[in-house]
Amino acid sequence: MKRLLYEESVAYKGYLIIPFVFSKLNNYDIYSYKLLSAIGNKSKFQKVENPAAIYGSTVENIIEIAKEHLDINFEFISQTGYFQSRYIYRHNLIIVGNENGKYFYDHYPPDSLNNIAAPKLFTSEYECISWIGQGLDTLHMRLRAS
Repeated sequence: MKRLLYEESVAYKGYLIIPFVFSKLNNYDIYSYKLLSAIGNKSKFQKVENPAAIYGSTVENIIEIAKEHLDINFEFISQTGYFQSRYIYRHNLIIVGNENGKYFYDHYPPDSLNNIAAPKLFTSEYECISWIGQGLDTLHMRLRAS
């Protein structure tokens, strides 16, 4: 797996379906997916790779496979918009949350679902996104210089 295709991710019934290229066969991409859950580690599908154990030939195909699996095996029905404020910057997934007027974020690097967010609160979504962007830009410049 080179990287998770966050830009192709789809929020569905409290989960975020994140496709990635699993393998290549005769120059064709074989797709799989990973899941994030709005309820985090309370879900048996949190950070699980392809619980349906079926692979797809296109991003659209693997998204449909994941949706069908979740329809059959749903754990909860989420009314939250947890994945609504998500951004992709430099191939990183940023999910911004808001609780009682305080903003926080989850940050997933391009190649894993390990949350690397700093424990920091912000007064606005814009402030949060700006701070993250500055940090990623600084990291990018350091990596280019080395």
